[in-house]
Amino acid sequence: MQNSMNEQPSMGAARSKAKPKSPFQLSLRRFMKNKLAVIGVICLILIILATVFAPLLTKFDPERGDLLMVDSAPGNGHLLGTDSSGRDNWARLLYGGRISLIVGFSAMLFTLVIGVVTGAVSGYYGGKVDSVIMRAADLVLALPFLVLALTIIALLDNVTIGVFVTIIAITTWPTLTRLIRGAFLSLREEEFITGAKALGASDLRIICKHFLPNAVGPIIVNATLMMATMIIIESGMSFIGMGIPQPTPTWGNMLSEAQNLRVLRDQPEIWLPPGLGILLTVLSINFIGDGLRDAFDPKSNRR
Repeated sequence: MQNSMNEQPSMGAARSKAKPKSPFQLSLRRFMKNKLAVIGVICLILIILATVFAPLLTKFDPERGDLLMVDSAPGNGHLLGTDSSGRDNWARLLYGGRISLIVGFSAMLFTLVIGVVTGAVSGYYGGKVDSVIMRAADLVLALPFLVLALTIIALLDNVTIGVFVTIIAITTWPTLTRLIRGAFLSLREEEFITGAKALGASDLRIICKHFLPNAVGPIIVNATLMMATMIIIESGMSFIGMGIPQPTPTWGNMLSEAQNLRVLRDQPEIWLPPGLGILLTVLSINFIGDGLRDAFDPKSNRR
């Protein structure tokens, strides 16, 4: 009895000394409890690995065609056959996924930089600065995205990956800017912000140390979902022939082969794999985005 009584205080003392879990650890635990989000992470990692190690998974050049193997059926070393230019569909699927992911991530990152900077400046300073930035955002939002993007592309002679990413970013930044501005406006009158100003902290220090850490959750969630949107935009524009030009492979311009009724009906191996690639990638990213939203904001968890 005496030993058990002595053990109880020691166990209580050990528990009291246990460090409380950090907000990051709590968020990670909530994220790992979301099965769809975990499945999305695994699926996305597998897709990324397949595109990164494409040279090990195929021996064919995705941009070089063989006129003797035009529209050949799967076989003779061509896992998914060849397209109308004799290019290996399996190689184009792997390398095209790499380009689509690069475009989606780069456009998301570029848009994130523009949106965070403009939203932070607008929400922090307010006044005329806020008015100018918001009117510019309203102007971009007032113009139909597809019309604006296609107009810019039509004025250019050569659309490279970098140019295409820039076009997407400069036509999609206002939504994120409004989100960051709203977060900053809600924090601007908080006591810790007033205290930092009273202590003489610079505007840049206040924005980076006090504002952005409190808005990091919504930024990460929206950046994740934005990447899925960017992949869909690239695929849609490449499908209509206004995206990344041939012979550079992307999932979108692979799908453009399906505009031919014969290919759509008789050669599903050409358009079905890239379509599934887009579907699985976008679903995985959306699942991850939903998991991150529930992890950073438990109130949004419907369970």
